[in-house]
Amino acid sequence: MDFIFIDDLRVEANVGIFEREKAAPQTLEISLTFGVPDDAAQNDDIDRTIRYDAVIDRIRVELAARHFNLLETLGEYVIGLLLNEFGAPWGKISIAKMGIMKGVRRVGVQIERSR
Repeated sequence: MDFIFIDDLRVEANVGIFEREKAAPQTLEISLTFGVPDDAAQNDDIDRTIRYDAVIDRIRVELAARHFNLLETLGEYVIGLLLNEFGAPWGKISIAKMGIMKGVRRVGVQIERSR
């Protein structure tokens, strides 16, 4: 299986359970790896793969329009997009909030799912 990866995507999202987190969007750092059809490379055809630009645009639109209490829920939502809408057979996501606690650079979750 071939994979596409997107590292350190910065997005604005409404996520969190605390009032300060609900008051304004916060920047998240997202990294994704997802499977793509092997024949995309064999045929050198953009229409046989998953376009990473479309994935990035869709994630930005969706996260700007919703509020998630938990990073886990946000991660499951994004993995669902990859598997169900983009047709990826497998996906892995890492999501981090940055600088939310004194002395901690990043706090986050990792989720991996397949169809």
